[in-house]
Amino acid sequence: MESFEVHGTSVRAWRGNLRLLSVCLGYGEDSVSFIRPGIARMSANHTMTRPKEPVATDPRVDAVLSRADCAVAIGVSGGKDSQAAALATVAHLDAIGHTGPRVLIHSDLGFVEWKESLPVCEALARHLGLELIVVRRAAGGLMERWEARWASSVRRYAALETVTLVLPWSTPGMRFCTSELKTQVIGPALRRRFPGQAIVNVTGVRREESAARAKMPVADPDLRGSRPGAEVWNWRPIIDWTVAEVFAGIARAGLVPHRAYTDFGMTRVSCAFCIMSSGPDLIASTRNPEHADLYRRMVALETRSTFGFQGGRWLADVAPDLLSAPERAAVSEAKERAKIRIAAEKTLPKDLLYVKGWPTRVPTDAEAALLASVRRRVCETVGIEGRFLEPETIRQRYADLIAQRELKEHSAKRIRVSAPVAVEPDEEPAPGQGYLARGNRRFTWPRRWKTAEAAMREVDRQFPYTPKGGT
Repeated sequence: MESFEVHGTSVRAWRGNLRLLSVCLGYGEDSVSFIRPGIARMSANHTMTRPKEPVATDPRVDAVLSRADCAVAIGVSGGKDSQAAALATVAHLDAIGHTGPRVLIHSDLGFVEWKESLPVCEALARHLGLELIVVRRAAGGLMERWEARWASSVRRYAALETVTLVLPWSTPGMRFCTSELKTQVIGPALRRRFPGQAIVNVTGVRREESAARAKMPVADPDLRGSRPGAEVWNWRPIIDWTVAEVFAGIARAGLVPHRAYTDFGMTRVSCAFCIMSSGPDLIASTRNPEHADLYRRMVALETRSTFGFQGGRWLADVAPDLLSAPERAAVSEAKERAKIRIAAEKTLPKDLLYVKGWPTRVPTDAEAALLASVRRRVCETVGIEGRFLEPETIRQRYADLIAQRELKEHSAKRIRVSAPVAVEPDEEPAPGQGYLARGNRRFTWPRRWKTAEAAMREVDRQFPYTPKGGT
């Protein structure tokens, strides 16, 4: 790559993406013709036209940042937005005199990540002089999560715990890839690292990215992550920045963005193949030879499950030249099997589907016969060794599940337990006993039971629940 200087800062002329370079220099997308390989001979006195953009602030976050021990954790993925957010945030914190600890934190998604993502985060940490914390989901990365989800779907379908097959993939409306592999991993790691301290989580979310993000506030409290005396806030400092301003901010710092943008023309960087990716981005990602094994592994899951990666868009169709002839044949067969599965499941009455994981009624004999026919068809088509394939067993299964649901709801309404609970000074528990609260009454319970659930069962045995009106 050729390089030149802007205000004395070394910047790379990004090979193969002159439009991006033009934007970063502040000329705009229509100035591509101005950017030539000869740009390396540009004067070091060249002035960038893009001004430095201010960060978005919130008075509540400002108040938290003013505390001496307030920790700031900047989430970084290797993508342009988190890179720009980190640069802008640190500059702002320096300007306001923030004295608390600062860290970058990266959640490694495993095999699905671009190999360059972690190195980009490491380079950013070195540039800012901050520690980079890397966390991972204990049960494995996202690819393992997708495969485990499919195995669970097969098991649950075989046991009639679901009426229709559940796809293995995360979706725009069900992004467990974010919640389980980022939020639920990063939050506990930060609380362990900064116990009893206020934490401000910084992300590179921008309103320009989507209609949903356009409605997001600059900051909001993380009610789930907060603890008494140790509140957690989510802060989006570059929420109003444009993509041009993001790239300009990176260039001003003398850094380069992820090579997914510069070498492959990606518009966003997350997983190598993301559920949110556009068609062109999926194609661009397949051009990276390092993604070939991941591509084939994901296509294999499409083939086994009969579910396309993005609903009607199959990843297998993005780069079929990366597949062997037998693999392409398996994909074609899987698409036909998908049609059979979809057609069969469409015949089911909607009120036979479970609500929040439970059936709402027992099917009639005719409905049970239809459901049995559909289940046999789906099991045969997808290759599942199913149970409950006869009308009688299906009706009984629905009845059993409804009984389980009612028992669970019944138990939940009976008593709310907290163990042990506070008692009056003159009601000290006997040695080896704790106290269990039921409404305004308290009961002693042996501590050997260890759990409130065990205590609840004993209280229910001694004081049976009677519904209103009696039985």
